[in-house]
Amino acid sequence: MDGPERLEPASFLQTLPPVEFACIYGSSLHPNNFNKASMIDYILGVSDPQQWHTENMKMNRNHYASWMVHLGGPRLITEVADDIGAGVHFNPFVSHKDRMFKYGVVRMHDLVEDILGWERFYMSGRLQKPVKVIIDNLEIEKLNSVNLKAATSAALLLLPSKFSEEELYAKICSLSYMGDLRMLFAEDKNKVKKIVQGQFKLFQTMYKPLLEDFAARDLLRLSPFVDQKVNIIQDCGLSSTCSLVSSLPLPLRSKMGIKLGEEKVFDESGRAIRKMLIKSKEEGADCMRKILRNKVMISSARQAVAGLLTAGAVHGLRYVGNKMQKAWKSWW
Repeated sequence: MDGPERLEPASFLQTLPPVEFACIYGSSLHPNNFNKASMIDYILGVSDPQQWHTENMKMNRNHYASWMVHLGGPRLITEVADDIGAGVHFNPFVSHKDRMFKYGVVRMHDLVEDILGWERFYMSGRLQKPVKVIIDNLEIEKLNSVNLKAATSAALLLLPSKFSEEELYAKICSLSYMGDLRMLFAEDKNKVKKIVQGQFKLFQTMYKPLLEDFAARDLLRLSPFVDQKVNIIQDCGLSSTCSLVSSLPLPLRSKMGIKLGEEKVFDESGRAIRKMLIKSKEEGADCMRKILRNKVMISSARQAVAGLLTAGAVHGLRYVGNKMQKAWKSWW
């Protein structure tokens, strides 16, 4: 998940309190992005957000909206992130060495839960796309392999029997945008396409080993195409569908089981287990899509509200304005 070295990320992190996890995500990882006006986006994982914000406020008070500093400080910032937002607090438009930065602070426990269980499907969605990991004290990058496998399985459920490698990465990338209210008015309508085309090699580095593993299990076949890309044919039978569903996070499978129905069966050891009743790949895919869309809709709406509150009026309007400008350019 390496990115361009020109970002010199460590110098910015040295201006902040210590973190357990740090990665860069977004357009700054685009190999051809030399635009110094674009923001560099960080995810920072910390064990105790309130304590971290207390320390950071002493070091970088100007990173925060003044009204939050005066009214509630670190406690209010953490409560807004947890109770209103999706568990993350963002500080945008932070200037450092002639570059603009945005960083989101998330509790490590919440980050791990979202990676493994797609509880809010917010941070996990970010980590399904290319990132450049800078600090990883708790081996989050290794843990994220579970998230990547689940994302691949979800995308395969939504895809037809034949598709290209680029279409697969686009479907994976689009998972965390399904139901995102911002896509209606404040995001570039070609965002997914631009992400995949701009970071294709990074997607390959992330997902090629998983594709080879799926192929070894006869769930799909890979055929060489051009420019080291592949075309993919997948088995759409019920057995393969059930195998893909089994790789989805347990909370998601549980919700699918409630909607589709379950029956009690016995495994080889004689232990009673619940088996989801899936009649077809289309039925399973449609059920999963509706659940994920609802998760994304709720998380994106909550985070949008929290973001406007915590960024302050000036930064909040500036951020939304920049997003809407990009969206309008993509439509006209």
